[in-house]
Amino acid sequence: MDYRNRWPASKLLIAAVSVLIVVCAGAIGSLLVALAGLTDARIELLDRIDPASREVLEMQTALANQETGLRGYVLTANRNFLAPYTDGQQAELDAAASARSLLTARPELVRELEEVERVAADWRESYADPLIDLVYVSGNPQTTLADAERGKALFDRARAAMAGLKTKVEEASAVGRANVMSVATQAFWLVIGLGVLLVLIIAGVAVMLYRIVIAPLTGLAADVRQVSSGDYAHAVEAGGPRETVMLGQDVEAMRVRILSDLEELRRSNSELEQFAYVASHDLQEPLRKVASFCQLLERRYSGQLDERGEQYLRFAVDGAKRMQVLINDLLAFSRVGRLTREQTLVDCDELVAQVLDNYSEAIERTGATVEVADLPTVRGEASLLGGVFGNLISNAVKFHGDDPPHVRVDVERTGGFWTFTVSDHGIGIDPEYAERIFVIFQRLHHKDDYPGTGIGLAMCRKIVEYHGGTIWLDTGEGATGTTFKFTLPAVEDDEQ
Repeated sequence: MDYRNRWPASKLLIAAVSVLIVVCAGAIGSLLVALAGLTDARIELLDRIDPASREVLEMQTALANQETGLRGYVLTANRNFLAPYTDGQQAELDAAASARSLLTARPELVRELEEVERVAADWRESYADPLIDLVYVSGNPQTTLADAERGKALFDRARAAMAGLKTKVEEASAVGRANVMSVATQAFWLVIGLGVLLVLIIAGVAVMLYRIVIAPLTGLAADVRQVSSGDYAHAVEAGGPRETVMLGQDVEAMRVRILSDLEELRRSNSELEQFAYVASHDLQEPLRKVASFCQLLERRYSGQLDERGEQYLRFAVDGAKRMQVLINDLLAFSRVGRLTREQTLVDCDELVAQVLDNYSEAIERTGATVEVADLPTVRGEASLLGGVFGNLISNAVKFHGDDPPHVRVDVERTGGFWTFTVSDHGIGIDPEYAERIFVIFQRLHHKDDYPGTGIGLAMCRKIVEYHGGTIWLDTGEGATGTTFKFTLPAVEDDEQ
């Protein structure tokens, strides 16, 4: 799919955030509405109905006090007993006014309240006040209430109206409490539902982002790691947003270029190795003839040539011999990695002991001392690894100063590799030549000062890299002489 037809990651992120914002806004709005309903229901119950219910009880008590005060005054003609009657009227008026203000939103209860006020006033005007006036005028107590039946009927009407109002208010209170519970329950389940919905939305967005963004990036990273590990034939494919696809296409294009360059490099190296092998092999025979005939001339015409002629013959023989050594080294260099043998377990202690035995004459001649630590067993070709140790140790013995050479062979474990060290106290190497010395035919000294072909260290690098390791010149500050280090893969105990 063309990357131009895909959404960019920024647009996907905006879409995901927009969905979250819309859901959160809807959830918050619904929750606010539910909380507002709950608040209104609580206000209606706690700030209006319940206080009105208490005021109705105050009215009921005030009406009962009026009856008690009337009865006491009539039976005793003592105006002190009339106090509950007069106080009760005021208490009734105050309670009724408070209840009316609290119940303004409930006209049906206000009508019930007004009915109570009307029948209570009718009882006072039609019965209580005339009876009080009668006792006051006569000044005599009444052993029985005058017209008691009519007074009872009027007061029963007031009591019944009061009971009806109280019942209606209690019903309103019960309805209010039920409403509060209902709204609270709705708000609770709304919160639960919105929470679950929000979790589902977040999970959905997370899954979407994972499938659309994270998973493609993870796959792309895995492909890149596989390619970077050396598997250049592995194709890099990327999906997901536009940026990921574009990045994948760029990496794939780079992989294809690297693969093409690598193939070209392999072909070039193969041709060079083949050329070196063929050239060195084909030069052997004519070179041997040149050397043989020069030596034959030297033996046959010895004493017949002048001094200069004999010198020329010596130059020719010496040059042929050095050329023979150079060709042999070049042939050996070209064979590394081409003519392979089965890699086996190699005891480095035994290998270095053989190397020291091979170079015993040079070691004795220079008075060199060689210290060797306990070396491990590695996997490789013994002849090639012996060449590495031989080159490094022979160089350490060859390039010495005024004092006899002192060579140290050491090793340490570094992760999955053994790091070998070959150090000496010789003339040393300038750090600026740390890479140049590993290039074939590169020499830092004239051949008359230190004999050699300039292939040794290049051969060491090729052998070590063939075995999966690396080699370098340690250029640490304060070091004297020369220190070479190289790594080889470690062999686990179960492989030995």
